[in-house]
Amino acid sequence: MAERSRDGGRHDREQARRDREQARRDRDRLDQPRERGRRRTLRPRSGDTDRFGRFAESFARYMGTARFLIWMTMLILVWVVWNVPYGPERPRWDEYPFIFLTLMLSLQASYAAPLILLAQNRQEARDRVQQEQDRRADAQSHADMEFLAREVASLRLGLGEVATRDFLRSELRDLLESLQEQPDDGDDGSPEAGPDGRGRGRSGPRGH
Repeated sequence: MAERSRDGGRHDREQARRDREQARRDRDRLDQPRERGRRRTLRPRSGDTDRFGRFAESFARYMGTARFLIWMTMLILVWVVWNVPYGPERPRWDEYPFIFLTLMLSLQASYAAPLILLAQNRQEARDRVQQEQDRRADAQSHADMEFLAREVASLRLGLGEVATRDFLRSELRDLLESLQEQPDDGDDGSPEAGPDGRGRGRSGPRGH
């Protein structure tokens, strides 16, 4: 059993070694293009750029707070008071005229300005995207409003052609009045018949 396990492990190692050699030969072949993932480049990746951009935004946001100004002012005051040539003897690392402090502030300003500009550029990019989305939303809303206005106008035209209740009442009233004004079937202008079946003429002067 142990010999079988040792033989199996030896076989796996030999197979892995053959696979590595085959992969190296395939990589060194000149008639095959190289994989894009193996190409080395000095260009930063998109994920690293986005991460650095977020760091720049957080740094610029922190520099614009009162806490940063207070800590910066306290650091400069402590630096100046500790390194003045007056007072008791103590280890001073930047005596007057504070050249090292000036260098540190210059470095801070030289790094802070590009970080702030980078944060502003990212904010402008987001603002452009937001403005484009707002413009599309406004255009869609305008198109929807025009469509609704056309629909309302068509409904008004359709309702204008529909007979209303007052119109039907007036028409029925006119029809009833016209029927009442027509003469009866017996009133055709002929002399009215008498009881003896003879027509009763108009009463006129009797003859002597």
